[in-house]
Amino acid sequence: MKFPAVVRHALCSFALIAAVAAQAQTRWDMPTAYPVANFHTENVQYFSDEVARRSGGKLKINLHPNASLFKANEIKRAVQTGQTQLGEILLSGFANENPLYGVDSIPFLADSYPKARKLAEVSRPAIEKLLAAQGMKLLYTVPWQGQSLYSKKPVQVPADLRGTKMRAYNPATSRIAVLLGAQPTTVQLAEVSQALATGMVENLLNSSSGGVDARFYEHLSHLYTVNAWYPKNAVIVSSRYFDALDPALQKAVTDAAAAAEERGWRISQEKDAQNLKVLADKGMKIQPPTPELAAALKVIGEKMADEWQQAVGSDGAALLAAFRK
Repeated sequence: MKFPAVVRHALCSFALIAAVAAQAQTRWDMPTAYPVANFHTENVQYFSDEVARRSGGKLKINLHPNASLFKANEIKRAVQTGQTQLGEILLSGFANENPLYGVDSIPFLADSYPKARKLAEVSRPAIEKLLAAQGMKLLYTVPWQGQSLYSKKPVQVPADLRGTKMRAYNPATSRIAVLLGAQPTTVQLAEVSQALATGMVENLLNSSSGGVDARFYEHLSHLYTVNAWYPKNAVIVSSRYFDALDPALQKAVTDAAAAAEERGWRISQEKDAQNLKVLADKGMKIQPPTPELAAALKVIGEKMADEWQQAVGSDGAALLAAFRK
């Protein structure tokens, strides 16, 4: 069918406008392993919306929560290889690649939000350098709440954990389990409920948000507020994709990331009290660790700090010295 010249001109103009519009908008995919209602995911959604706003709609980030695009342990590799443009990871989950990634999971090194913030600031240049060498850029970090000890049974002394099945989600939690005489069992957060229901896991270290999200109260009865560490999630972007943006879009991303970091640290702390109330209302017995348990965990922390420093070398010693200064 042959269209009149005026119609052909209109169709060509429409096609050109559509092509220019498509070219003007860049779309990125962003996987995260956590549920929609988790505060990290909510913060990532705010970040994505802010990028769209600051870029005037020229850059749109499609969020894929709850490990729907990649599993938690696959996201870093997916960003690194360009399978996805950016993603959210738990830094300490990759300490086997390089112990620097695990600096924030050294037990009792940073056992409060102010200390965790200082450790994040001191260690950031080293983490940025490490990620850059792997073709990625660090956009922002946000901590989980202090890691508490959840258990099916009361834990009064370290011997109460001997022989039990303890969930591990990074090298640090595996090492703690071994030092306590427990059996480390690697289970991702999305699979914890099933592991608890089947007896595959009997206790674990996790945040208050993790406890609410995974409904630990359905299978566990005790929570000890040991505040072992404040592990951080990091939002990372492929350097190749970031560098391909024009300077204005790069600034939209980094400005939104800076806002997300400040917001995320604040929300993490606010959520802790809320989450602990939810867990208590659901019947969990929440209490501080006994002096015997606290003392044993402190010894483990000192040992693991020495092990971490030896693994990293002189850079690790300098980092810890700067933190303790």
